[in-house]
Amino acid sequence: MRDFKRRSVASMTLAALMLASCGSEGQNISTGPITVTPTPTPTPTSGCSPTERKAFAKAVIDEWYLFPNDVASGVNPASHATVGSYIDALVAPARALGKDRYFTYQTSIAEENAFYASGSSAGLGFRMAYDSAAQQIVITESYEGAPALAAGIDRGARILAIGTNSGNIRTIASIFAAEGIDGVSNALGPSDPGVTRILRISDAAGTRDVTITKANYALDPISDRYGAKIISEGGRNYGYLNLRSFISSADPQLRTAFANFRAQGVTDVVIDFRYNGGGLVSTAELMGDLLGRNRTSSEIFSQTNFRPSKSVENERRFFATVPESIAPTRIAFIGTDSTASASELVINSMQPYLGTNMTLVGSNTYGKPVGQIGLDKAACDDRIRVVAFATANASGAADYYSGLAPRIANSCAASDDLTFPLGDPREASVRAAIDFLAGRSCTTRIGAATIGATASRGAVGAPVAPEMLVPERPSAAQRELPGLF
Repeated sequence: MRDFKRRSVASMTLAALMLASCGSEGQNISTGPITVTPTPTPTPTSGCSPTERKAFAKAVIDEWYLFPNDVASGVNPASHATVGSYIDALVAPARALGKDRYFTYQTSIAEENAFYASGSSAGLGFRMAYDSAAQQIVITESYEGAPALAAGIDRGARILAIGTNSGNIRTIASIFAAEGIDGVSNALGPSDPGVTRILRISDAAGTRDVTITKANYALDPISDRYGAKIISEGGRNYGYLNLRSFISSADPQLRTAFANFRAQGVTDVVIDFRYNGGGLVSTAELMGDLLGRNRTSSEIFSQTNFRPSKSVENERRFFATVPESIAPTRIAFIGTDSTASASELVINSMQPYLGTNMTLVGSNTYGKPVGQIGLDKAACDDRIRVVAFATANASGAADYYSGLAPRIANSCAASDDLTFPLGDPREASVRAAIDFLAGRSCTTRIGAATIGATASRGAVGAPVAPEMLVPERPSAAQRELPGLF
């Protein structure tokens, strides 16, 4: 469910795509938080009948889909109740080959624009994973300004039970036994503001029942608590950056963080992408520039390749000079199988220039070397996100559907240690990353990967980690931030 986005447009031509001001990357961005309410299914109007909406989706796929030979023929749109189901049937052959793991889909224009502009979302404001051994839900991260953190629920807390009132609380084990993993999402209810749940929480403070109400909040892409910091050890300064998502509001924060790294003389950096499911290409390109002080405008950061019939749109993105950039000597990227798309683009693009002075710490990444464009049927609030391009680095390395670990010989396996805050040098993955930057050896490499969302689980040398929860039909925010509720 991880996404990698170029501009969204209302027309069917890429020329308009590059010039549009209405898309998620080119829109006018409010300086304040955006309040989002769920977008209802549009009332059928002229141009918005089910038949017309399905026809629009089919036209987008026919014109732009990266794998035109892997689109099913003869699919009857009348046999599908929804546009989403129809899209699933059309791209089923590509999915069977592992090329399109639900990367092509229908979404809401309004909801997606709000998220990519400022991280606007609604819910409890934490990310959850399922610990199958303990049959518990564990909180991996909580967001500032959201209900969960305000209620004292933060990283490492476990949810033991969920209810709508004190009389119907059900344990996670019983929910899972009756309904499977989707039962947990169902028990938490819709992400509408005002929805209230009782959560039985276990953490360092003990076990307690917490009543919590969902609300709108703006997701901060770089946490004020731990998102960007200097870690001083052994007489050296290391930069630490945790980027939650590649959204437009991250851009000024990235510039500020790297300006501080530059002022502090930092050249060794830990970049923590462990929960970053992707986002906008433009923010990934800015991050490349911020890591490219010693690169020139003739050196390629990344390559974008469309299908043969759209090859005129192929492009090479070169490094650009930005005043806040640093010249990294070593970079340790932290990843998991929630690390995808734009995160993988940055990692892959830096490898030709750093070689063995770069590593991947943690576990294998998701494996998404393709990205989407968005084409809009504005009257219906329909945006079709279609896989339309593949990415490669300056060396032409692409097709990392099995994740990036097999491409990085000096990778280092490490656990996601929920007993410590993110950015804490005692946390296992941060510790391994700093050890690499300091020249110390790694004892265990990330093992061989398998294709799919379980890329790092079960692989030799891969630490066992809780599995991020993703609902069957995720919101725009949940696609980019696996486990968000």
